[in-house]
Amino acid sequence: MASARPEATVFFFDEGRFGLQPIVGKHWGRKGVRPAVATQTGYENFYMYSAVSPTTGEDVSLFLPWANTAMMNVFLEAMQEALNGHYCILVLDLAGWHNSQDLHVPKNIELVYLLAYSPELNPVERLWQWLKRHSLRNQFHPNLESVMNATQKCFPANHTALFDEPLPVSILIALEI
Repeated sequence: MASARPEATVFFFDEGRFGLQPIVGKHWGRKGVRPAVATQTGYENFYMYSAVSPTTGEDVSLFLPWANTAMMNVFLEAMQEALNGHYCILVLDLAGWHNSQDLHVPKNIELVYLLAYSPELNPVERLWQWLKRHSLRNQFHPNLESVMNATQKCFPANHTALFDEPLPVSILIALEI
């Protein structure tokens, strides 16, 4: 696959849900004092669609209101524009809207699906953990706009640091790279 298109860039894709549900975690405090964190219970959320190339650090990311086929089409259109005609291999999971008949895949994007029920094979899953830990944990956000701003501000400029571990052999075999 990649050997058939040496000019292709491999991107891993996933969508992550962010919202007003508080993420409370451990943090330092003075001895004998129980640390307090302001929280707010809320059920509003949005999805961050992101495709990242572990080799170059390039990314295409969008904040979208839902996770469905229509939003996936919006993302693929934005990715096509960001690629400027270059060819890419987009590796993603088997969510229903990723392989829907209504999905419009541009000609310069080839979709490759990971094995079912294997999020550990997708390095973008680490991005969501990192973002939530560094932008949302123990933080009070009064609304979704505040959550979006915090996430965007914390979003790393070069993602290669998040993928400093080599890709597992199982990914390379599954992708026939």
